[in-house]
Amino acid sequence: MSTSPVLPQLVQSRVMLLRSGWTDRRIADAVQSGALFPLRRGWFIDAAERETLWSEQQHYAHVIAVARDASGPAIMSHSSAAVLWNLPLHAMRLVRVHMTTAAPTRISSAPDVFRHVAPLPASDITVRAGIRCTSLARTVFDLIRSVPAPAAVAVADAAERQMAERQWEWDTDAVVAWRRAMVKRLGQAGGARGVRQARWVADFADGRAQLPGESISRLHLRTLGFADPGLQIPVDGPGRRRYFVDFELADVRCFGEFDGKGKYIDEAQRSGRTLEQVLLAEKQREDWIRGRTQWAFARWGSEHITTPAALAARLASFHITPP
Repeated sequence: MSTSPVLPQLVQSRVMLLRSGWTDRRIADAVQSGALFPLRRGWFIDAAERETLWSEQQHYAHVIAVARDASGPAIMSHSSAAVLWNLPLHAMRLVRVHMTTAAPTRISSAPDVFRHVAPLPASDITVRAGIRCTSLARTVFDLIRSVPAPAAVAVADAAERQMAERQWEWDTDAVVAWRRAMVKRLGQAGGARGVRQARWVADFADGRAQLPGESISRLHLRTLGFADPGLQIPVDGPGRRRYFVDFELADVRCFGEFDGKGKYIDEAQRSGRTLEQVLLAEKQREDWIRGRTQWAFARWGSEHITTPAALAARLASFHITPP
């Protein structure tokens, strides 16, 4: 998931539409017919354009509308800051925009906005895409205390990957610094709500998981009793080629791959190849890895990680069970 640079241009206010030649009657008719999607009162996005967006991007459009309407000290936080940081929001209901303010005065939440009151030091405030929001560390801290464990692990993994990935290199020093800072932040949180889960998630996080599905797979594998898998394991291929496998389950001599649908149906990810060419290349790669290592090889997708039991059933179909 990434936030499209053109998305801010798609979010239009009533005033903007009127200036471009629309009338109130035309706006009302477009909303009624489903051609315009109302993000909030007075703010719209083309419904067809919205349908092409990931759920995080749809929420980002809502965040833009609220930010353009907002006044006062509150800033985007929690899931609404996460979309500005390109963090995944696995299985979250993104109905309301979340904002945080340190102001002790009474504030109220609009129907589509939830406002949190919490300490907000200057170091926790930044600007992303022109919108004031919580820093990456504060955003992760807020979320991993308040969302279910699968979503929390996906957020923590993705944030760590942002800190560590430098082109094709992995910045180990950046990972160490990030983890130390998060441990310190959580230590200072005392007995705050959700901090016990947050400490476990921060310890479990591993930015080498490249997709939310890989993060959730790791969590389920731990729950099922497998040893923590190796991630992005290199296997020498034919010639000078090198393959990377998502999971190494050394305790059961098995490689595993989470198969996101994107590499098959997304033309950009296929790099000009047909679906048949992609499938053939994947089969040849898998056959080589099996033959070279003599290890089992299992694949699973989003439908297999809805619960630990679902993943267990998928692995059992390959005769793979915890040791």
